Amino acid sequence: MQIFSTFEHNIYIEMAVSTLEKKGVKRGDIYIVPLDNRMEERTLFDNLHRSDGVSLFDIGAALSTAFAVLGASIGFKLAWGPIYGGLIGAFLGFVLGFVLRLITEKVMKKKRRKLKGKHSEIIVIVDCKDDLGETVENILFSHFAIGVAKVK
Repeated sequence: MQIFSTFEHNIYIEMAVSTLEKKGVKRGDIYIVPLDNRMEERTLFDNLHRSDGVSLFDIGAALSTAFAVLGASIGFKLAWGPIYGGLIGAFLGFVLGFVLRLITEKVMKKKRRKLKGKHSEIIVIVDCKDDLGETVENILFSHFAIGVAKVK
């Protein structure tokens, strides 16, 4: 049986390994592999295959609607008429909303786009017999493993 677990880089990995050795798992049956974390900055614009849930369109659409109504209302007094006034207002509202949202995401909320929470930095793989599987899993969880999986 193989047991895979992920850990943050801390002292609990060494404590888990020493506890596993005390329970009868040989040192040669424990594999520890460090992960390479992403160093590049996350992208702001989404594509067809990846989306982070941040929309730059929402405020632009709301302001586009509001400015279209105002442009159409004012357009009755202008020479071009209400249709062109509404279209111009919709375009200006969308551009204004898009730029506002882009500025807030790019400048003010830059920290929010960084990865949050706990990051797996190390994978621990333990080869053991089936009767030790539950014990090894409990030891890894008790030493703050982020996740554990068993493969027979």
